[in-house]
Order: sequence, then structure tokens, then C-alpha cells
Amino acid sequence: MLPLRDNVPTRRAPVVTIALIAANFAVWFWELHARAGTIDRYAYYPCSVEGPCLGPAAQHHLPALEGAFTAMFMHGSWLHILGNMLFLWVFGNNVEDALGRLRFLLWYLAAGLAATATQTWVTLHYAGLEAASVPNIGASGAIAGVLGAYLLLLPTARVLTLVGIFILPLPAFFVLGVWFALQLWEGDFAVTHPAQGGGVAFFAHIGGFLFGAATVYLVAKQPPLRRYG
Repeated sequence: MLPLRDNVPTRRAPVVTIALIAANFAVWFWELHARAGTIDRYAYYPCSVEGPCLGPAAQHHLPALEGAFTAMFMHGSWLHILGNMLFLWVFGNNVEDALGRLRFLLWYLAAGLAATATQTWVTLHYAGLEAASVPNIGASGAIAGVLGAYLLLLPTARVLTLVGIFILPLPAFFVLGVWFALQLWEGDFAVTHPAQGGGVAFFAHIGGFLFGAATVYLVAKQPPLRRYG
């Protein structure tokens, strides 16, 4: 399922959401022209928390906290960044509207850190140093926080969704519920098999989503608009 747009307006332009999308694309275009090895340095490595790191690519990484921030704006392919930015565009504007611009930006970054911390804990405790030395990049953990927040704020909003060859208006709780269930399924429902997702940090998605759902009402300044149409 691929969300295309929702039917919930905002009070004002989602400046921060647009800026985050622009920043991610700016970093992506830098990645496309960066020298070999440069990207490895700015990725995040779980082994930077508890090493040693294995392999040449992981030897010259940034400190853990710095790498967690820089990796949050990096992506591995066109499909990776386009998918992430589509989700951020569809769901981020209404969450920003509820939190306010500055609060949304800080909360978004915190969601990304929470997602990274979740994946790091699982990797270090269950996958070993070899897996911990694999670079992690992508905005999906932070965006998962946005999805968790949206689910609580607007569960009955209609999301125009591409399902196979059909475009259907589906309730947000169904679209996001299926998305979250897929993260659990792809992660094999077991923290003892964190590497089964083919390189995708599914536990970062899970951690980010739960962070967003758990904290959105603590930071929201106002409810989102509910004038669907």
C-alpha cells in the first residue's frame, strides 16, 4: 500500500515539513557526488556505542550522537528517499500543524534518535558486532514517529492509497495499522532475529512509531483540523 494524500487540511503552510524534505534531497544529491568513503563516515554505526567496530568502512565514523543526526538525512537509493519523503509529505503536515513548527522540528529529531536507540539496543544485544558494524542511514525512523503521532491524532482521516492497481480512500488507522504490522512481520516478530529484514532497520521503525504514539499528546499544542473533504 502506498499513501498518496489525505483529506485533512492544515491551518498554515507546513514550512518545517517542506524544509525537512528539501534538506533530505539536498543531502541525497550530495551523496550522489560524494567521494568514495565519505558517506561511510557520516552514516551511523551501532558499534560506535559499544564496539569495537569491524571492517574498514566502520573505522572512521563520527561519534555516536553526531552520526545519529547526520544519518537521519541520508538515504541509500532513489526508491529509499522517494518512499520516505512521500510518507513525510502525506502525514507530516498535519502533525506539524498540531505541534507547531519549532516544536515539530525538535520532536521529529527526537523521534529519529529514539528510533536509532531502539535499533541500536536490539542490534547490540541480539545480533553481535558484525551487524553492529553495518552502517545505518535513512529518515524512516523519524518518519515512523510521525506515523505513530498521526495515528493517534487522526485515526479516522481518509488516506487516498494505491493498493495494487486501485486507488482507494482508506481510514488512517487501517493504512498505518497495516504498515506497523508489516514492520513486526518483516522483523519476524522476534527481537532475537533483528537481521532478517535484508538490511532494513525494522526495529528503528517500530521504536520511532511507538515514540510518536507515546509522546504526541505531551507535545501537541492544539488538535489538528478535522474538516475532512
